[in-house]
Amino acid sequence: MKNICVYCGSNPGRRPEYRQAAEALAAELLARDIGLVYGGASIGVMGAVADAVLAGGGRVTGVIPEALAVREVPHPDLTEMHVVGSMHERKAMMESLSDGFIALPGGLGTLEELFEILTWAQLGFHCKPCGLLNVSSYFQHLASFLDHCVAEQLLRPQYRNMLLEADRPAELLALMDEYQPPVMDHRLSRDDL
Repeated sequence: MKNICVYCGSNPGRRPEYRQAAEALAAELLARDIGLVYGGASIGVMGAVADAVLAGGGRVTGVIPEALAVREVPHPDLTEMHVVGSMHERKAMMESLSDGFIALPGGLGTLEELFEILTWAQLGFHCKPCGLLNVSSYFQHLASFLDHCVAEQLLRPQYRNMLLEADRPAELLALMDEYQPPVMDHRLSRDDL
């Protein structure tokens, strides 16, 4: 993997562990010479991961829509910054620039981006690894809910298993390195709808 897209909050959250996890993930990306692709902000968890990669001499690419450039405070010191016209363009560009995807703690935007990229994988639009860095059990209820979806037969197990999970960045990146996408027939049937 040359570049990993990280989805995370533009808020710092209430726990210092969120910033610490962003910095720990940055250290692992640097150790593996993996570039960071992210939403381009200088604040919150987003800013923390970007600052840490930059401080270590790594590559950071930001992608931000014009309309959010005022709210999310674009990072002024990135290796590369793309200002795009819409959220759709942002997400498509982030996907095209990345070899894998990781969600750190964040709110609705983080979850929306994570679920969209997982849906694209389910539909066969890409076969790149997707992971949750489960900092201080932040995503525990989400993981349990996805298991509930499988139990209720509204999500197939092979699609649930596409979302890798770990508590530590090194462990998650190792899972992503070893990831083999499930062999699936991407033609939709009534069961997929």
